[in-house]
Amino acid sequence: EDAARRDFTINAMYYDPASETVLDYHGGMGDIRSKTIRMIGNPTKRYREDPVRMLRAIRFAAKTGFQIEPKTLAPIHELGQLIHDVPSARLFDEILKLLMSGHAWAGIQALRHANLHHGLLPFMARALEDPQAAQFIEEALRNTDERIQMGKSVSPGFLFAALLWPDLEKQWQSLRKTGMPALAALHAAIDAVVAPSHTGISIQRRHEGDMRDIWTMQPRFEKRVGRYPDRLVEVPRFRAGYDFMLLRSQTGYCKPSLGQWWTDFYHADLPQREALLATAKLEDIDSGQTPSNPNRKRRRRPKKTKPGPEIQPDSGLNGAKQN
Repeated sequence: EDAARRDFTINAMYYDPASETVLDYHGGMGDIRSKTIRMIGNPTKRYREDPVRMLRAIRFAAKTGFQIEPKTLAPIHELGQLIHDVPSARLFDEILKLLMSGHAWAGIQALRHANLHHGLLPFMARALEDPQAAQFIEEALRNTDERIQMGKSVSPGFLFAALLWPDLEKQWQSLRKTGMPALAALHAAIDAVVAPSHTGISIQRRHEGDMRDIWTMQPRFEKRVGRYPDRLVEVPRFRAGYDFMLLRSQTGYCKPSLGQWWTDFYHADLPQREALLATAKLEDIDSGQTPSNPNRKRRRRPKKTKPGPEIQPDSGLNGAKQN
């Protein structure tokens, strides 16, 4: 009975230590040999019972490199809209399992092949149609896969920050064109893209906090004057923000030279950092983007005036108490 409740034949086998034999009730060993993902029972019926099984089929196929058996795959194309009936928090958990499997890019490609990405991650469906955005997401996921396969830690917040970046960047620039200040526009764009109505999933607060830290750090990498870079390097989330900025520099979202400058600065000693700051200042002058323009007039503080004669309390002005 327990084996019949399993989703796929390959995870419905049991080991009997007494007889030292594998109990295989649904032909799982044969499917492992043929590298096949096969649903136990009627696939259409079982997908209707729990649409998340469609995502599990995709995840297992991506992680193992197995092929989904045609009768198991076909209903996914027809029943993909059932994903909308799954609670957003549960969808988040399933997507996170896919992204943290060490085969995230293969999983996303499999979602596209099954046409599940439109209903599951609508923002990604839009992003993957844009060459620059698709390159950014691919680089982020391939780097993540490599880290996981090497046994290194990975931040879910970083992953979702990368997946949502193309949409965020587009909205940010659109708001800036309306005349909204850069930082205010960035925060407004962030609020828009993290909303469940936009993502289709409910991102946990702790991950959303990491995403916001990474995103709001990006404009700060443009400021390379005075002690500002030294202070930025000391920020707790600097490494995540720096890695994210490198992805941007590699995919055209900011200048490649910016990524190289921060890499050099991060590893430099004090004299080398001073030289890099001087170089950055010259680059800013040449590009006309001087954060501290020497020709800009500074506001002067108003001069302090000597207090005049004391006003008698019987005037009653501004709510003063009368004697």
